[in-house]
Amino acid sequence: MFLTKRIVFCFILIVALGAQGCKSKFEKLKASTNTAQKYQEGVKLYNKKSYTKALSLFDDLVGRYRGQSEAEDLYYYYSYTHYHLRDYVTARYHFKIFADTYPSSPKAEECRYMAAYCFYLESPTYSLDQANTLKAIEALQLFINLYPRSDRSQEAAKLIQDLRDKLEIKSFENAKMYLEIGDFKSAVIAFKNSMRDYPDTKFAEEMEFLTIKAQYLYAKNSFENKQEERFNEAIQLYTEFIESYPDSKFVKDALQLKTDSEIGIENAKKLLALETAATN
Repeated sequence: MFLTKRIVFCFILIVALGAQGCKSKFEKLKASTNTAQKYQEGVKLYNKKSYTKALSLFDDLVGRYRGQSEAEDLYYYYSYTHYHLRDYVTARYHFKIFADTYPSSPKAEECRYMAAYCFYLESPTYSLDQANTLKAIEALQLFINLYPRSDRSQEAAKLIQDLRDKLEIKSFENAKMYLEIGDFKSAVIAFKNSMRDYPDTKFAEEMEFLTIKAQYLYAKNSFENKQEERFNEAIQLYTEFIESYPDSKFVKDALQLKTDSEIGIENAKKLLALETAATN
């Protein structure tokens, strides 16, 4: 019995020692307290694009090097490691911390830009919520304000325009959605608001035409006593549209809406006259 227990104990000890011996060089380094060697290996792994392993080492080092001369470069690598791993939320946080902590660093401008750029990368497709798009515009504009002469400011301005284009598309699509679901009054308001917010929009011609259409349908679906006023508004929108786009591809359809609006006014007047005669 005693011999059996001794054999089992020896077997466990051998397995444990074998497992210890099988630890990889990286695992042994990670478990060590040799911070200088960890730093050197972390940078090597980063340069080899082994970002997951590099991050594992940098995570151990950031706190230990705080306040030391190596801390600045380490934090720079640390921020970019998150970026290369596409963890843009964490990356932008650390880029900002770097710029705030080392404002005199030659890398401060770059990190401030990268923090804003990470916001840009988080901006979703136009059909989704655009909160991050607005934050990205704000961050990029702040960068331009801080570094107006930087070459990166030109790139930031291009990114802002790209984000604004996305917001413009979303605004246009939202207005069309109201038209599609039959909320014609809201569609008219949304198209007008979109053109006010984006006066140079590439969708201006189509939006103005769709505003006529929405106004016509709004009038058509109103009570007879409201129709004349609302059809007249559609006719006025038609007049403004033709003045702005006399050669538009929508001219024929717009003219039909004007004609239908005029017919609608006449029909509304007749119905109201009949109702008045009936009550008398």
